[in-house]
Parts: sequence; C-alpha cells; structure tokens
Amino acid sequence: MKPNTQQLSDLTIQVRRDILRMVHAVNSGHPGGSLGCTEFLVTLYQNIMDRKEGFDMDGIGEDIFFLSNGHISPVFYSVLARSGYFPVSELATFRLLNSRLQGHPTTHEGLPGVRIASGSLGQGLSVALGAAQAKKLNGDNHIVYSLHGDGELQEGQNWEAIMYASAKKVDNIISTIDLNGKQIDGTTDQVLPMGSIRAKFEAFDWDVLEIKEGNNIDAILAGLNDAKSRTGKGKPVCILLYTEMGNGVDFMMHTHAWHGKAPNDEQLANALTQNYSADQIDY
Repeated sequence: MKPNTQQLSDLTIQVRRDILRMVHAVNSGHPGGSLGCTEFLVTLYQNIMDRKEGFDMDGIGEDIFFLSNGHISPVFYSVLARSGYFPVSELATFRLLNSRLQGHPTTHEGLPGVRIASGSLGQGLSVALGAAQAKKLNGDNHIVYSLHGDGELQEGQNWEAIMYASAKKVDNIISTIDLNGKQIDGTTDQVLPMGSIRAKFEAFDWDVLEIKEGNNIDAILAGLNDAKSRTGKGKPVCILLYTEMGNGVDFMMHTHAWHGKAPNDEQLANALTQNYSADQIDY
C-alpha cells in the first residue's frame, strides 16, 4: 500500500527534522535547498517510483533516480534512509571523517541509493540520459528520474544534454528543475538571468509541465503522475517545480542566506519546534 497524503506529510516533517539536525551537528551543509525539495523527494520515493527491494547499481526492472545538485545531500540521505536503503542511525555520521554520508554524495563510499558522484554541478542529466538509453537497449520499460537546481542550469553541459535528449528521442526520462530562484550568492536573476526556462526547454523540443505549488504534496502527486503519463511518446519530459528555499522553517524562507549555512543551537530548537509530529522518531 502506498502512503496517503497525511502519511507523506508526516514523513516530510520527519525528514525536515533530519536535515536540520544533520547540518547543525557538524555546523556544515546545505539546509535551504534540502528543505525546499523535501516534499518532492518524499513523494517521489514513497509514492511514485517503482522500486525493488534492496539496491544494485544496474537498476534493472525498476525506476531509478539521479540527484544532480548533490549539495542537497541532507534531504537525499534522509529520504534514502527513511525509505529503507540504509539504517536511519547512520544519518548521525553526516559529513564526519570516514562516513559514507559525505557532504556531496559519492559512489566509492558504497552507500545504497547513490548512483553517481554529484559534487560538481551540471553532470547529472548526462548520466541520467545514459541510464535511460541503457534501459531502452535492455527492453526495460521503467523510468529514469533526475533532479536539478535552477542555478545549476547556468552550466553549459546541461544544454548539450538537453539537446541530445530530444534529438535521440529519450522519452523514458523525467527531469525536474527545482525553481526556487536562489543560489549561493543571491537570486538566480542577480547572478545570471536565464530568461524563461520553460521556453528554453520547449525550444529544445522537450515536453514541459509545471508544478506551481512545489511544496504541496497533492500538487506534486498530480504533477508527477501527469509527467509519467507523458513518457513513451517520443519526447523527454521536464517538470518545472516551483519551491521555496528553506520551506517549513520561517526564518530560512524567502532568502538565499541559508543555501549553505547551519543553524546554531537556538535556531535549531526554533526550527524543530516548527516541525513537530507526534509520530517522529529521530535518529
């Protein structure tokens, strides 16, 4: 049985708590984008993706996911752990020496659920496209999902991959762009305006849809199911996901300041109070 909206909401609160505690414990990490994508990744892993028991790098006979903007590793690690890929208790090792949970995910750590190293931005779509084409060659009808930051699209390799995807009719991929409008040095418009991202993807012959309420679980469910229905029709699918950086913590929202900054003790207590659930089980 897939979890209902209330169960997804409860898990979202738990994952937010994980993110905040992980980053606070080592005074290092990226809470802003992690919090902004929490509802999306919880919904994707818990309700949308067709996943097998356990983990192997081949990913044959199941949907697979690639995180391109690897700095939001706190939300990725939490969702993986809460989805059964490795013990939740291991979240306490985030960014510690010799931990499998480094600041940016890497494959040589052998952490279940991690398929690529994504510390360097702009490369995830290229890898995801290779995996999608491999699935086609193997006669595997499952879907490849990828997630990218909007600021990440300022890097050139993305656009080579976007052009390639439509040219080769890679129609078993759903790539989501986290449109929070912020990056480490300010808003995306301040750093490097990109104009209409929708128009750009459509110009490259992608099928584009938008999730205007990117922190609303019902809207995410509807959008992802819509995206799935568009696969297999000759075009790659792009979701424009409008999120709020730092969502769920009032003092982290509506600013880029928490892109890569950890809360102090007082701020952590405040943030956890805002994300309380009777069912929470912290690591």
